[in-house]
Amino acid sequence: MLDYAPLWETMRRKGISQYALIKAGIDNKTLDTLKKGNNITLLTLEKICSILECTPNDVVRFTPKL
Repeated sequence: MLDYAPLWETMRRKGISQYALIKAGIDNKTLDTLKKGNNITLLTLEKICSILECTPNDVVRFTPKL
């Protein structure tokens, strides 16, 4: 299962808003996908990491289904 809690924490820590992500090229649909914990492409992950200047571990966490 995907957990994007690290993304929201990274954004908070760096002072980057959802609006800033939109201005940098991440669309509303992608933000909605992230909020719902659904899949994103590796290209989107790379773009988010580039915008936030972070690693994928700062954006997503994989948790096993029990």
